[in-house]
Amino acid sequence: MNQQFGPLLYTISIWALPSIIAITFHEAAHGFVARRFGDDTAWRLGRVTFNPLKHIDPMGTIVLPAFLLLLHSPFLFGYAKPVPVNFRALRNPRRDMVWVAAAGPGINIVLALIAALSFHLVGYLPDTAARWVGENLKNALIINVVLAVFNLLPLPPLDGGRIAVGLLPDALASPLARLEPYGLVILIGVLFILPMIGAQMGLDFSVVSYVVAAVTNEVIGVILLVTGNT
Repeated sequence: MNQQFGPLLYTISIWALPSIIAITFHEAAHGFVARRFGDDTAWRLGRVTFNPLKHIDPMGTIVLPAFLLLLHSPFLFGYAKPVPVNFRALRNPRRDMVWVAAAGPGINIVLALIAALSFHLVGYLPDTAARWVGENLKNALIINVVLAVFNLLPLPPLDGGRIAVGLLPDALASPLARLEPYGLVILIGVLFILPMIGAQMGLDFSVVSYVVAAVTNEVIGVILLVTGNT
């Protein structure tokens, strides 16, 4: 029994910790920056915190990714509880919305850089600990970059969509903003349903997955380069 669960528990231990940290910091960063720009909604609701229980959505953070993992999905997808932001309370709603949205992916890139820099310290640890810490740092690098890149896709309610709405001229920003109620459905369609339809036709429609993977690999390569890990 122990031999069966040992590898599983080890795998969980090297993925769960960096995942929880990445999600928690991502969501807390939104609330922190929103407060700095005039909206204290998340602060009053206790969402500007590093307590992961405040941010984890049981279905989106645990059940959905685990289900996709069991199905050997080519792309894992999940979400946390969105941090409530009252954009009208921001001092300059359109401009400040960009900063609030960018805070999540931004902190993930910072965490990825910290993980990569920490690789240099692994050699000073005992062998057993070094392996576990090294695996956690490697996964932290991957998870944080994937989370940043994915969230920067220009589709509301993703952070990239909010950034695009804040930066684009009104003629483009308004129709893009109107997509927000359907954003999650569109994502599920292009990430899962469209590729499944394509597979039945002998075609590969996993375009978004390929783009995210390609950009993620490039960003990881740059981070490893600037942190002296090449």
